[in-house]
Amino acid sequence: MNIYVGNLSTEVNQEDLQLTFEAFGQVSSAKVIMDKYSGRSKGFGFVEMPVGSEAQSAMNSLNGKELKGQTLNVNEARPQKKSGKGGYGRY
Repeated sequence: MNIYVGNLSTEVNQEDLQLTFEAFGQVSSAKVIMDKYSGRSKGFGFVEMPVGSEAQSAMNSLNGKELKGQTLNVNEARPQKKSGKGGYGRY
């Protein structure tokens, strides 16, 4: 299960994210999304947990909890929608 983790402190790194979620079970990946220009965290990330019950437990327990001074927003990640605009927008 892919989990979205929002409202991350800029101090949280991938290891912090992994360790936080490993308390609930196996973590296959943890990624903090970084701005490609500044190299700083965009304030959100994703955690992949292969066991659904462990992922659900992590989401229920960590949503609303504090990590490095920020209250986490944790829920199931939704697939990214394709805009179909071809990058040009509507006129």
